[in-house]
Amino acid sequence: MGNIGFGEILILVLILILLFGGKKIPELAKGLGKGIRSFKKALKGEEEEKSNKE
Repeated sequence: MGNIGFGEILILVLILILLFGGKKIPELAKGLGKGIRSFKKALKGEEEEKSNKE
């Protein structure tokens, strides 16, 4: 229990394609990327805020 192998990843991708269809997956990936970017930006802003207070 720990490492995910290539076979498991392949099965997960196939299940995602079946659930969402081929057209929805790029949209979901784009939304996930935007979410990650905004999260990183928020963390960076928080770090700058802390350094400005000190």
